[in-house]
Parts: sequence; C-alpha cells; structure tokens
Amino acid sequence: MAEGKSTRGGESLLFLTDEQLRRGIEAMFFAYRGFTADPDRILDMHGYGRAHHRAVHFINRAPGATVNALLDVLGVTKQSLNRVLRTLIEDELVESRVGQKDKRERHLFLTPKGKSLEAELSEAQRARMRTAFSKAGPEAVAGFREVLEAMMDTDQQTYFNVLKEQDT
Repeated sequence: MAEGKSTRGGESLLFLTDEQLRRGIEAMFFAYRGFTADPDRILDMHGYGRAHHRAVHFINRAPGATVNALLDVLGVTKQSLNRVLRTLIEDELVESRVGQKDKRERHLFLTPKGKSLEAELSEAQRARMRTAFSKAGPEAVAGFREVLEAMMDTDQQTYFNVLKEQDT
C-alpha cells in the first residue's frame, strides 16, 4: 500500500498505535469466535471438537495425504492427531489405507459420511465469509487476504500456496 494511504477512519496504515493494534487483535479474537461458532454447534451435536474439524477439512483438501503430511499441516503432536484420527476412523468418517509404495505409510481419505460432515461444516463457514466479504467489498477482501497471508509463518504460507495452486 502506498505511503500515506489511510483507512476509512483516516488512520494511517503505516504507523499504527498500540491502541489500534490492540483493537485489531481484539477484532481477530471476536471474528474467530464468530467464525467457529456455527461449526462448533455442528461438531458438538456429533461429539467432536475443533481438532476433528481441522483434520476433516485438510483430509478433504488433500485426499490420500499421509498421516505425517497431516501432522506437518496441523502442527500438532502425533499423539494428539492419533487420538483424533482414531475417533474419525471408528466413526467411519475417515478411511486409512496402507501405502502402495511404502507399506509403513497410512493415507487418509474421507468416507461419504466424512464428506457429508465436512460439507456441512464448510458451508456454515462459507456462508459467514460470503456475508462478511459482501459487506466489506472487493478491496477490503483483497486487503484482508494480504494481512492474513502476511501473518502466516513461512511453512504455513508454503502449504497455503500449494492449496491455492490446487484451486486454479
């Protein structure tokens, strides 16, 4: 953004005060709470939590991904992921297949039941984002995406870019 460019309220984007940054942090907290509220209600009805949602989301985005790849993406411990996967597999939402090239690898796929849950969860979030993006307008949406990407760690940004390429 060009030097001196300001927001609707006239606040400079280049020299934010601690107060402006605090308001941004608080906005992120409340936005995240809203963003997760609808999926949380759906997950609660099924006896699942946000870790289950994240696993289902990324297995859907990369069918056949290995457990190790999912560990890298989610940034959780093997013990924590195994607990989540065990539940999803027992409940027939995820299928784990032995690798054809390397028998030690487990590849993960959503079952039809898993795809149905994922669709329900993501539609709730898409509806909220669609409404917010509509209200904010295209320039704000582009700026928002830039801010989110700038906040990602390098490894997260790398994986995010892989997902973006899949969509094109």
